[in-house]
Amino acid sequence: MPDREDHPVVGYRVEDGIARLRIDRPERANAISYDVMLEIIRAIELAAEDPAVALVQLTGAGGVFSSGRDMKEGSAGTRTPEFSRTLMKGMYRNLFEVLLESPKPTMAIVNGPAVAAGTELVLACDIRILVEDAYLQLPEARRGVGANFGTIVLSQIAPRALAAEWIFTGRRIPAEEALRWGLVNRVVARDQLDAAAAEMAESIAANAPLSLRRMKESMTKSWGIPLPVALRIGTLGPNPYLSEDREEGARAFFERREPNWSGR
Repeated sequence: MPDREDHPVVGYRVEDGIARLRIDRPERANAISYDVMLEIIRAIELAAEDPAVALVQLTGAGGVFSSGRDMKEGSAGTRTPEFSRTLMKGMYRNLFEVLLESPKPTMAIVNGPAVAAGTELVLACDIRILVEDAYLQLPEARRGVGANFGTIVLSQIAPRALAAEWIFTGRRIPAEEALRWGLVNRVVARDQLDAAAAEMAESIAANAPLSLRRMKESMTKSWGIPLPVALRIGTLGPNPYLSEDREEGARAFFERREPNWSGR
């Protein structure tokens, strides 16, 4: 869906097993409008159904990942007033949940500041690679609004006291601090960002697609569940142990060659 004439707000292309999404509103610091939400959701659904896709990447155009919710659109309240009034309902809820629950692994390539809902997008991804001058920030307490998804996720993946500091003060979390506390996987120089993301993506996309899907769904559905319960919650995604790819993986191992996955 275009934000302006003949210009999609989210680019989408599939290349070498990777679905590449890019928020493309650099003139608005890649603010997340209603149309951006729709297009990210549609892209995740397309990638989920595409057997050629092993991994989904998300980044922003220019030098900003995303400045967060489009405050200009939100303040108008004409198209989607429920965003500012109702907690985790409608599209605003779906955006983060769809990304979090994508059956394909997801990667945020954070090429600049990720603020408010931009940080929440990053936290909804499985793997996070940041350029060294990027930062995360949940400044909602300073704006009189909330950050429901970010608040809950941060308090689950970081020490409670630190999560409370970041959320209650709304201060920036520099890339190196985010790395130190396990919020991100890599922090790299700007001229190394594309190479670092490509290396990680290729090492994931080279693996068996059914195994990746099983592992992703197991991680998602067992999150926060006590271990004895998580180990017994039943089938999570496709069963790779009964697949043709399991046989191919064994043959490739013994023949000392790369496997040719069929996704079956």
